[in-house]
Amino acid sequence: MNGANALLRALLEAGVDVCFSNPGTSEMHFVSALDQNPEMRGVLCLYEGVASGAADGYARVSGKASSVLLHLGPGLSNASANLHNARRAGSPVVNIIGDHASYHLPLDPPLASDIEALAGAVSKRTIRITSQELIAAQTRSAVESAMNGRRGVVSLIVPADFSWLEVSREVGGPVTTNDESPEVAELGELARRISSADSAVLLLGASAQSERGAKAAKRIADTFGVRVFSETFTSIAERGAGIASFDKLSYFSEAAIEQLKGADLLVLCGAEVPVAFFAYPGLENRLVPPGTEIVSFTTDRLGADLMLEELCQLLGIGAQRVEIPVETLPEMPKGQLTGAKAAMVIANVLPRDSIVSEEAITNGASSYLATRGSRRHRWMNLMGGAIGQGMPLATGAAIASPDSKVVNLQADGSALYTIQSLWTQAREGLDVTTVIFNNQSYAILQLELGRVRAAGEGEESRKMLELFPPNLDFVSISEGFGVSASRAQTAEELELQLARAFEESGPHLIEAILPTGLS
Repeated sequence: MNGANALLRALLEAGVDVCFSNPGTSEMHFVSALDQNPEMRGVLCLYEGVASGAADGYARVSGKASSVLLHLGPGLSNASANLHNARRAGSPVVNIIGDHASYHLPLDPPLASDIEALAGAVSKRTIRITSQELIAAQTRSAVESAMNGRRGVVSLIVPADFSWLEVSREVGGPVTTNDESPEVAELGELARRISSADSAVLLLGASAQSERGAKAAKRIADTFGVRVFSETFTSIAERGAGIASFDKLSYFSEAAIEQLKGADLLVLCGAEVPVAFFAYPGLENRLVPPGTEIVSFTTDRLGADLMLEELCQLLGIGAQRVEIPVETLPEMPKGQLTGAKAAMVIANVLPRDSIVSEEAITNGASSYLATRGSRRHRWMNLMGGAIGQGMPLATGAAIASPDSKVVNLQADGSALYTIQSLWTQAREGLDVTTVIFNNQSYAILQLELGRVRAAGEGEESRKMLELFPPNLDFVSISEGFGVSASRAQTAEELELQLARAFEESGPHLIEAILPTGLS
């Protein structure tokens, strides 16, 4: 057994059975080892940012660790934006980076770089393999680190010679994870604080946004008058008819400050302390009111739904009946498409138990609100703010849950960052339907131009935020990557094309033509 085989066997023993990759010369022994380890599913991606984003999507949906195979520092650099998003999502990803052979690196060959420095920016831990004999143990350690405590990205740097050299030691046993809940006494103290607070707020992170977590939060809200919000961006949440729904904390700092106004207790239910996404001239960047007590009952953001149920027991409302308001679907629209009409159509036809990867940017809020009463589904947001995640995220989600319809709601500008995802979807036969909201612009930046109080309103600044000319043809682009595509200009066309895509298996793309810009 060589080092590459030992690495793969260690991953499999630890429960990691999928690897999204864009390999190079230093990873060829890993590629070759896939032939001897058919249990590992190797998924080729045409760009490293697709591989890292797909690994994130797989981890979010499956709850398991995934792996990425990258080529040296430049490959890691290309993957870094979506590794940043994976880190913010708390996704367990083992990031395997091939490096030059240990004896070649001191010669400073052209592709040499400071991989540790690059990896450190997106990783909770970085491990460099120092011997082929340690490769199994250090791989196991990487998986354990990714899965335990606060989950996240762990980077494993593998010099090429340690992949091809023979290994004598055997691979160890399976990895165990440690997701222990806090002691009940801590929740008991929190129950007392909630019951005595004048104005408490619950902020729900991803692990609180299951059906059971949302129901428990609503019990507390109904009984004690507690306000409940979900995080602005959530890695994955259960939504739809019959599931308690709460407003998101606003992306806009002014609105978020107003939402939290008057709170004397903020309870983080698997969530982070909220801060403004950006600083703006003359606007407050701290969202939590001064003097507000902030309490968290989990440091790793896991199991918050179970803790909310336990909290209900301690508050004496564990058996209390919960009335879930019926969220009505919007009326099916007609006529020329707008972002709002597209959202209404999607809300009406979204399949039950589907998974939504939303990176619709300026059309994201309308899509989210319209689907509150849709058939039950899971919803994934862009985490970390690095655009170009929606299409890779959908790709990984489809591999993690092959029986689910995956729907990617995608802005046109950010689609172009990782459009190569379509090729992997076609190659793997993934059941992903992508809806491109084509408004021919970076509309979010048109909005931000005014918010940051920049002066630019002239011809040159306008051209920097428009995606024409030339006009982008997403139908032709999609077909070029092997994915069947169509174009919808009216609500009726979008409804028909979505119905057709959901009836069939495999990837589809629909280009929804919207008015240009923010209009």
